[in-house]
Amino acid sequence: MRAELTHCITYNYDAPVSLSEHRLCMRPRGHGHQRLLDYQLNISPKPCHSHELVAASGDAIQRVRFLNTTDELRFEACSRVETTTAAPLLNCLGGREPLLPYPRGRLNPDLQGALEGWLPNGQHDPSAVALAQDALMGTNQQALSFLQQLIEMIQDRVKYTQRHQGAAWPAGRTLRERVGSCRDLAMLMVECCRSIGLPARFVSGYHLANPAPESYDLHAWAEIYLPGAGWRGFDPSAGGETTDRYIVLASSSSPDLTAAITGNFSGLASTQSQLSWTIQATVDDKTNQPEKKTTLIQAA
Repeated sequence: MRAELTHCITYNYDAPVSLSEHRLCMRPRGHGHQRLLDYQLNISPKPCHSHELVAASGDAIQRVRFLNTTDELRFEACSRVETTTAAPLLNCLGGREPLLPYPRGRLNPDLQGALEGWLPNGQHDPSAVALAQDALMGTNQQALSFLQQLIEMIQDRVKYTQRHQGAAWPAGRTLRERVGSCRDLAMLMVECCRSIGLPARFVSGYHLANPAPESYDLHAWAEIYLPGAGWRGFDPSAGGETTDRYIVLASSSSPDLTAAITGNFSGLASTQSQLSWTIQATVDDKTNQPEKKTTLIQAA
């Protein structure tokens, strides 16, 4: 699949403000099953300093700094991306899928950060541990059966709902509330997988569903590391493994580090800010069918 994306994010302030350094995760991943053909980022006002860096996850992020005050901050990221379908997991694993719980000692030490619990003391949420144990039942301890059963249980116990603001909820709250956004369900799956030794991380990006929905938003899902197959995406909101219609922006063991834009402003105590965004997507599935174009607007 090839896609052209234009993602605009605008902050409006009712009085001039000073801007702190901002961290940007708007550049699509350019390796693995995803190739970045072109990327341009326009920022207004123009930053006094900008530099790109490679995050701990291996994704490209950008940091920008500003000098003068402004009453509007606007980012426009234009990308052309090509994705390919990953090889079937069963073929990658060659009939040797890992048995669970998976022992930490057999993993590359680089993956340890993707095994830590989300509680302040580094332990796993007891609610996630209990759900993972339920999902293990009847799977013969096989990883792929566990992942499918886990997704089915998450969908059965948690009703998906949109929530545009706020951080991902802890697993315990998501299970207690029985509702959650895509990022809440993704973090719940991450916690469950980590609790039985499967490295997992949080992913932010786009899901260019077919047929296109009435409105698009940034989407979140999980990536699970399976020895022999590497990092593979699973979407508990959609009910299965990700496809070539998913475009990754950023991944991290911490969901906070995948936000499209992170930064602060300072001004009068009464200053109010308003966030709005638009996403435009043109998708070419490389079939005989014409390209589909969807323009979507959302406002907080």
